[in-house]
Amino acid sequence: MNFELKTLDLHAAATHKTDALIILVSAKDKPAKDVLSQLISEARKSGDLDESPAKLLSVWRPQGVSAKRVVLVSSGDGSARIVRQAVTAAVASLKTAKPAHITVCLADASAHRLQAAAQAVADTSYVYTATKPSAKAAGLTRVVLALPTAEKTKAAKHEFDLARAQVAGVSLAKEWGNRPANHATPTHLADVAKTLGKKAGIQCQVLGPKEIEKLGMGSFAAVARGSVEPLRFIVLQYTGAAKSVVPTVLVGKGITFDTGGISLKPGPGMDEMKFDMCGAASVLGTFEALSHLKPAINVVGLIPTCENMPDATALKPGDVITSMSGQTIEVLNTDAEGRLILCDALTYATRFKPRAVIDIATLTGACVISLGHVRSGLFSPSDDLANALFAAGEAALDPCWRLPLDEEYAEGLKSNFADVANVAGREGGSITAAKFLQRFAKDYPWAHLDIAGSAWKSGAAKGATGRPVGLLLQYLLGTIQAASKTPAKKAK
Repeated sequence: MNFELKTLDLHAAATHKTDALIILVSAKDKPAKDVLSQLISEARKSGDLDESPAKLLSVWRPQGVSAKRVVLVSSGDGSARIVRQAVTAAVASLKTAKPAHITVCLADASAHRLQAAAQAVADTSYVYTATKPSAKAAGLTRVVLALPTAEKTKAAKHEFDLARAQVAGVSLAKEWGNRPANHATPTHLADVAKTLGKKAGIQCQVLGPKEIEKLGMGSFAAVARGSVEPLRFIVLQYTGAAKSVVPTVLVGKGITFDTGGISLKPGPGMDEMKFDMCGAASVLGTFEALSHLKPAINVVGLIPTCENMPDATALKPGDVITSMSGQTIEVLNTDAEGRLILCDALTYATRFKPRAVIDIATLTGACVISLGHVRSGLFSPSDDLANALFAAGEAALDPCWRLPLDEEYAEGLKSNFADVANVAGREGGSITAAKFLQRFAKDYPWAHLDIAGSAWKSGAAKGATGRPVGLLLQYLLGTIQAASKTPAKKAK
C-alpha cells in the first residue's frame, strides 16, 4: 500500500481522480461555494449528516465530482482518536466496493491526526492471506492523505513520514503475529530478523542452542527442551547515532507456541497461543519502522524465541534451573515460561550499558482481568521511564496503564529450594510476574509491558493488532534529544 501526501482543498478535491473520496467534516468548517462544500451543507441541513463522531453519509457519483464515491464523515472535535474512528468507519463502508485508490481529506495534521488516519486505513483494509489462498487481498494500493493548504502539507512532512513508518512496522508485527506456529517458528522469526539486518543501519546476530549454553542461559534453554524446534536468540542493533550514544534495549517474548508445557493449558482457545510471540513481533515491527525513519538514536532488540511443549524431556513442575544471572529458579508452573526466557535476555541486556530496557510480553492472563483489551499493563520502578512510556502510548493511541511494584508483592515468590519461584499465588498475578522480572533488571532503568490483553483480538475479529509498535516508536523518537546528551560507557 503506497501512501502519498498532497495538497487538496475541497475545490481541488472535486476534480481529483480517485475511486473514493473520504472527507472529514468538522463543525468548525466554514461554508463555501464549491460543490463539495455545498454537498456538506445540504447534508447537514437535511439531517443526514450530524456532528456525532464517525457519523457518515455515502454518495454515489455526485454531480460535479470526479470521484465515483464520496464519503462524508463527521470528525467530531477533530482529535486524533476521533479521526481514527471516523476514517475507520469510512474505509469499512467501502470494503464491498474494493477501491484501488482512496483519498482522505483532513483539515490539518497536527496532534498525530495524520498518523491516526494512515493507521486507520491500513488496519481497516488489512487482509491476512499468507496461509489462506482463498482470501482475496485488499485491492487498495494507493492512499492519498490530503491537506487543504501547501503550508499545512509542508508542515506535515515529519508527521507523514512517521505515519508511513508506523504503518510498515505495525503491518509486519501483525502479519507475523497472525501466522500459525508451524509457519512462524523460532527459525522463521530469525529469518525475518536477518532480512531486517540487511537494511541500512541495522545489524543482526542469531544465536542457537550451543551459543546459549556457553552464555549460561539455563532458564531460556530449559523452556525449549520439550520442543523439536531449536531455540533462537536474536540480537538486532539499529545504529542511527554515534556509537558513543547509549542505546535503548527492547526485549520481546518470542514463544512461538505455548501449550503450557507439562502444566498443560485447557484445550479451548489454545490455538490463540500462536500469539504468544507478539512481544517479539512488536520488536521486529519497531525495527522495520526504524529502518524507514532512520532516527538519530541507537536501539538494541533482543528476542529469545522457542516453543513450550510437553515432551518427555520438557521442564517439569518442581525442577530447579539456573539462570544466566546465576540465580536459581524453582519452576512451580511450566506455563509461566515467558518470564523464564525473558530473565536471561534481561541479564544479557546488561552488556550494552543501556539508557533503559523495556521488555514486551504477552505475559499473564491476570493483566487481561485487570485492564481488559484496551490498555497494556505498564510496570516500572522508574517514574521518569513510566511517565515517558505512558505519554508515548497516549500520543500514539496505543495506551498503557501503570500498575504497582510494591516489594510486598514479591513475598509469594520465595522458595525453600531455590533463590526464587517462578510463580506466586493467583492474586495480583501480573504484578508478581513483573516482580520476578525485576530481580533480573536491577542494573539499568527498566520497564515491563504486559500486552496479553492488547496484542490480539478474539472472536469474529480474531487476529494480531500489531501493538505496541506505535507506543514503542513514539517513545524511542522522544529519546532522541536525551540520547544525544548522554555519553555511552564501553560495553564489555
